[in-house]
Amino acid sequence: MSASTHQRQEADHEDVPRAAPPSGPIAALGATALDFLRAGLELYSVFVRALYYVFRGRREKGALLKQMFEIGNRSVFFVSITMGFIGMILVYQSGLQLRRVIPDFTMLGATYLELLVRDLGPSIASLILATRVGAGIAAEIGSMVVTEQVDALRMCAADPIDFLVVPRFLASLIMTTMLIVWASTVAFFAGAATAYFAYDLSFQTFFNISLIDTGDVVTGMSKCIAYGAAIPIVSGYCGLSTFGGSEGVGWATTRAVVNSSLAIIVLNFFISGAAFLIF
Repeated sequence: MSASTHQRQEADHEDVPRAAPPSGPIAALGATALDFLRAGLELYSVFVRALYYVFRGRREKGALLKQMFEIGNRSVFFVSITMGFIGMILVYQSGLQLRRVIPDFTMLGATYLELLVRDLGPSIASLILATRVGAGIAAEIGSMVVTEQVDALRMCAADPIDFLVVPRFLASLIMTTMLIVWASTVAFFAGAATAYFAYDLSFQTFFNISLIDTGDVVTGMSKCIAYGAAIPIVSGYCGLSTFGGSEGVGWATTRAVVNSSLAIIVLNFFISGAAFLIF
């Protein structure tokens, strides 16, 4: 075969259009599913490595206390104000609905306290924390990624999960639980004041713990621990997967808030279902 023949075949091959990548709704759905699966596996890897370094990792002096201050002390005012207003709104709206059905407010405080301990306190307070703590973690770690500080850690044979995620993970476990207990207390007292002024319900009647049992306390504490673990893991993963400069940091921050909130709602569903079956 002559050289001219080879040239003609190559020219003909170049003229043939290449197959376009699959498009359409099914291909887009498949690509989205693969991206979701890949992100889930990477998130699981971050969680497992964080648990490993909790017991086998290095301990930087003062890192845990610094993160506890950032997560706890800097959030307590924001969480207290927000939960106080939410407590007032919940009791006021519940009283309005109760007045239409049975104008008896005797069990208003007991029912509100049970919901607050079992579900509303941990879930609402954690969603509030996800907006502040989750965004802060993703922005801080994402900024270190785009300025190549994380690459410098890897060059020093240091795992970013150990140095960046684990201190925030431990601090969030402790401070999220304490903040939720504090925020639920604020919401309860704010609700008691609302019931007193709006419906003339005495504090003695409102402070009723007759509906609280062991299952409510265990369920509420389980949600505190689960949410306290989910926020730094999801936000840390979003921060470590940052790319594209300052615009990427903003995108990572948004993803951290959205994904942390989604994780809290999903965990709430499964923990509440398990508690319903157990208790």
